Amino acid sequence: MRVGLLGRKVGMTQIYEADGTAIPITVLECGPCTVLQVRTADRDGYHAVQLGFDDKKRKSANQAERGHAKKVSAEPKRYVREIRQDGPTEVAEGQTLTVELFNEIKHVDVIGTSKGRGFSGVVKRHGFKGLRASHGVKRMHRHPGSSGPSADPAHTRKGIRKPGQFGNARVTVRNLSVVRIDPTNNLLLIKGAVPGPNGGYLTIRQTNMV
Repeated sequence: MRVGLLGRKVGMTQIYEADGTAIPITVLECGPCTVLQVRTADRDGYHAVQLGFDDKKRKSANQAERGHAKKVSAEPKRYVREIRQDGPTEVAEGQTLTVELFNEIKHVDVIGTSKGRGFSGVVKRHGFKGLRASHGVKRMHRHPGSSGPSADPAHTRKGIRKPGQFGNARVTVRNLSVVRIDPTNNLLLIKGAVPGPNGGYLTIRQTNMV
């Protein structure tokens, strides 16, 4: 089984090693998650485990969400995602999975939605240097400059980096180290940063990188 859970980002902090080295830590509230459905190759064409995290009030859920959760005697969930599997799994529908699944896991992938930055210019969006701050450059310091050739082909080519919507996109950060597990509080401490704001929902799965 490829281990995976759903959770939310609590925030960042740091811990210290014995030699005084500071390690940047992201604290994740990981589970408990309810197995809402087990996908099989015979019925669905692939193997996966569908998980639900964070109970939703029944009056806030639609009829489909209430009915889907009722099949496993659970409450409707705010965050539902699937963890793909390479083959059949021993997990059963209605089972509750906790952060203890990661006891033997050393590295994980974290999937989330990055913070939305709105309509941004090329300096913020793409890291452009900008134009000079002197010698005749008037009110153009953060402009992108020329965006293409003139006579041939006489238009801007596809893929030119321009201002536009920045952030608010699905981001996967791979191969993050698991530092510590706190089963009592359902916390998972990992090294490094993860996408999204504090309180944002995340999918945490065992990495397939060697």
